[in-house]
Amino acid sequence: MVNNPIHVMSEIGKLKKVMVHRPGKEMENLMPDYLDRLLFDDIPYLKGARAEHDNFVKELETEGVEVVYLEKLAAEAIDAGNVKEAFIDQWLSETEIVSENVKNIVKEQLVELDTFDMVLKTMEGFRKTELKTAHFDNSLADQLESDYPFLVDPMPNLYFTRDPFATMANGVTINKMFAETRNRETIYGDFIFNYHPEYKDNVDKFYSRDEEDRIEGGDELVLSKDILAIGISQRTDSRAIEKLAKRVFKAGAFKEILGFDIGEHRKFMHLDTVFTMVDYDKFTIHPEIEAGLRVISIKPGKDGEVVLEEKESKKLDEVLAEALGLEKVTLLRCGGGSLVDSAREQWNDGSNTLTIAPGVVVVYDRNTITNELLEQAGLRLIKIPGSELVRGRGGPRCMTMPFVREDI
Repeated sequence: MVNNPIHVMSEIGKLKKVMVHRPGKEMENLMPDYLDRLLFDDIPYLKGARAEHDNFVKELETEGVEVVYLEKLAAEAIDAGNVKEAFIDQWLSETEIVSENVKNIVKEQLVELDTFDMVLKTMEGFRKTELKTAHFDNSLADQLESDYPFLVDPMPNLYFTRDPFATMANGVTINKMFAETRNRETIYGDFIFNYHPEYKDNVDKFYSRDEEDRIEGGDELVLSKDILAIGISQRTDSRAIEKLAKRVFKAGAFKEILGFDIGEHRKFMHLDTVFTMVDYDKFTIHPEIEAGLRVISIKPGKDGEVVLEEKESKKLDEVLAEALGLEKVTLLRCGGGSLVDSAREQWNDGSNTLTIAPGVVVVYDRNTITNELLEQAGLRLIKIPGSELVRGRGGPRCMTMPFVREDI
């Protein structure tokens, strides 16, 4: 096995190490009036979400997967680098606090916490009731927004660790997120890959959170050691893909990138909500994306440039088979292709599977029609409850960031 701290050459190689985030108090700072602002459609019950997440982790560990936690890695990185104050200053600079007086008070509160609790508090956010109202007198802007209950927004999307950064080959993209409310999530990954003793070295950095163009991990899929698939979506910009392509090709990480144009739809959101790889020659797919799907090949060109070619005449299964060097692949349609069933089960992340070994996948138990189709195709399913977790619009793949997979 390789010694690199990051080694991800496929979507299906046996999963050896993965990062997650256990849902925290940030969930209890969700409010109906501000769900859109925080990219949520509903409010999970924290105790239930934690129980479901703990069960998910237990199932992974039972399968021999080492599970590490984002919050713990971030705290370890901050302590190792002796950069607690620098982390707090960076976090504060990306909040909407205007008053320097208020910033100083919040900073004092965070400095007094031990590093792990400080990390959790920055994820949880700050309600205005946690500070005395007199502290807002120095800022007209803070007073004008006095009806908004939060001094600093929570980060409820953090348990979807797939998005803020993404691993591929022996490297990582620290992502520029689509929504401002999620951009602060990438601070943790930035500190992990700059200061954590295990991850600060020997990891290629293909993208920075300071880039102009947006890209998110749910759109980044490693089909093989040679082929990287990226969704052109609501959350990922085509310019970011071209920029990333030049860098991975320069590093010799991949030979081709396939760009899947899935459109800018909330219901699709990321490529992995409509398309995942579950075996050497099998994929789950939401049938609604097949009609008119554009696939664009990106390959290395001369002098660091790239060559683009639209695969106009080929169907999706043909494109995938060619990319993987196979005679054919099987597309397993979410909900069995039924208009009603596929829409319902895709909304509940029936297509967002986590493959932990070829033909072994973790799924939500609620997507019964899709699950039965996967079993009929010969896959072994690890079914987990997710009635609370799914309220954030994400499934098992969304909730995990692989660090190490075995080669296939």
